[in-house]
Amino acid sequence: MEKNIILIGMMGCGKTTVGALLAQPLGRELVDTDALIEQRQGRSIPDIFSRDGEAYFRALELALCRELSGRQGLVIACGGGLPLQDEAMALLKENGLVFWLDRDPGQTYDGLDVSDRPLAQRGREDFLARYALRSPIYRRWADYIIPCGDGPQGAAERVSTIYREVSP
Repeated sequence: MEKNIILIGMMGCGKTTVGALLAQPLGRELVDTDALIEQRQGRSIPDIFSRDGEAYFRALELALCRELSGRQGLVIACGGGLPLQDEAMALLKENGLVFWLDRDPGQTYDGLDVSDRPLAQRGREDFLARYALRSPIYRRWADYIIPCGDGPQGAAERVSTIYREVSP
C-alpha cells in the first residue's frame, strides 16, 4: 500500500509548491484541498467564508478528508486550518504520513499576498499569534517536521528522502 504524503503548515508556507515538486517525480497526483474545494464549489474560499461562514468551509474540508482517506498514492497539500479538525486529520493519518512544513511565520507573512486569504486579513501580529496557537497542533499531528528555511526544493527533497526511508 502506498501511503499518502500529507503536507500541513501555515498558509503560505509552501505546501502546494512543495507538493508539486514531490508529486511529479514520484508519479503521484497532487491534491490541494483548498483548490479542490474551490473547484467543486465553483467559487473562491473568501467567497465561501463571506457567504456561508468558516463552519461551512470546515465541513467541506472534513467531507473531502473522508473521501481522500480511502485513496492511496497521493500528495495532499492541506489548507492551513485543516489540522485544527481532529476527525479530518485522524482520517488522513490512517493512510498517510504527515509532514509539517515549518517556515518562520514572519517570513511567511511578509511574503504573502493576503488579498485572497480570509484568515490573514488582520495583519502580521494576528498571523504570528495564529502561528503560535497552531504550531502545537501541527506538531501533534506531524510524523515529521520539515524546517523550510532553504526554500521549497530543499523541503521537497527532505520529505522525499524521509518518505523513501520509512515507506515499505
